[in-house]
Amino acid sequence: MSQRETLTVEVAGLTRHFPLFEVAPGVRIAVFNMLGDTYVVKAAAAALAEKLKDVDADVLVTAEAKSIPLIYEMSALMGLPYVVMRKAYKSYMGDAISAETVSITTGAPQTLFLDEKDRALVKDKQVIVVDDVISTGSTLNGLEKLVIKAGGEVAQVAAIFTEGDDDWSRVIALGNLPVYKS
Repeated sequence: MSQRETLTVEVAGLTRHFPLFEVAPGVRIAVFNMLGDTYVVKAAAAALAEKLKDVDADVLVTAEAKSIPLIYEMSALMGLPYVVMRKAYKSYMGDAISAETVSITTGAPQTLFLDEKDRALVKDKQVIVVDDVISTGSTLNGLEKLVIKAGGEVAQVAAIFTEGDDDWSRVIALGNLPVYKS
């Protein structure tokens, strides 16, 4: 088995090596996956919570699944509840609302759902939208649409990383990852 090329990155003071994967012809990204890396989750959550300490917010929101450990830890540190927008509808979700996105890692359309019970946590609330990596902005757009549909207001957007050359100045992030095009 050949050794995969990696990008060495600092995540909230910790050094990690992200594997490079082709996500479209001639386009490679450094894949950040914090699942199972408790040290990175805790360090990144603490760093983001510190950067967000002056934001007036009532609730944190993210998309399923890789950001769940991050938002859980941020919730505990910030004393705010959190909501996870799901990628599949289940009957127990009741009168859920939805928005469609397209992920850079899958390239396929996905639908995000806000559970009926969680709509009350968002309605008339100031919301911080959290993601692990914001790349094309499609997932972010879906999350923001759901917050607005539920009657909430996006107070701030935060991510561990933004990706690419897009202007992500409105996003509070710990760093930016390159997109390699050949």
